[in-house]
Amino acid sequence: MGEMIKIGMADLNACKYPGALTTLGLGSCVGIALYDPSTKVGGMAHIMLPDSTKIRKNENHAKFADTGIDELIKQMISLGANKHNLVAKIAGGAQMFAFTSNNDMLRIGDRNVEATKAKLSSLGIRVIGEDTGLNYGRTIEFYTETGDLLIKSVGKPIKTI
Repeated sequence: MGEMIKIGMADLNACKYPGALTTLGLGSCVGIALYDPSTKVGGMAHIMLPDSTKIRKNENHAKFADTGIDELIKQMISLGANKHNLVAKIAGGAQMFAFTSNNDMLRIGDRNVEATKAKLSSLGIRVIGEDTGLNYGRTIEFYTETGDLLIKSVGKPIKTI
């Protein structure tokens, strides 16, 4: 197995097989894993907010679903990925507070998931695996050899999508 590359919050990175990618502690944030099965190039973004157009000074592209996905694809293509082969797996977007609310600020997890799916859909990238919502945090690991996304949550069995 290759090197395990850590992705921080509002961060992204891409690698080729045999590299792997991980991000810790996804709460309302969404972890997006993109993969080109033919070249075994993978990428991961840990996005915090749905939409960069709502924020004035946003130098950090990785923080937002829209700009983060664009930047991730750019990095993957530079490693040899073909945009037309990309598939996506997403995890996170939890509602970390125990009350239901229609207040949009509190629905950030849902909005992150919706924005991620909308952006991927607009680029013609299929979401082939998903573990989102509910009320617990997730740590994810993405393996370029297989395209497997492992999801670890406290007190729950490890899930592979």
